[in-house]
Amino acid sequence: MPKYVIEREIPEAGKLSPQQLQAISQKSCGVLKQLGPQIQWLQSYVTDDKIYCVYIAPNEAIVRQHAEQGGFPANRIAEVKQIIDPTTAEST
Repeated sequence: MPKYVIEREIPEAGKLSPQQLQAISQKSCGVLKQLGPQIQWLQSYVTDDKIYCVYIAPNEAIVRQHAEQGGFPANRIAEVKQIIDPTTAEST
């Protein structure tokens, strides 16, 4: 199943309180539950003015549907083509 990175432009995202982040997470999980098991949220990274989310989904359309139903921005959606880490540097 494809993996996607979603860039959400949210001014001052890094200043959101734990309660605000909890509310956003609860809203997201509620929409995911309605959409069914084919889309899964893995994790998100909160920066100063953006939130980067990682999802597994069959296609970009359902990722956009999640954003629309949840009222979340999805400014950029990119399908992950490869994953690398420090072990990629090791010879086989």
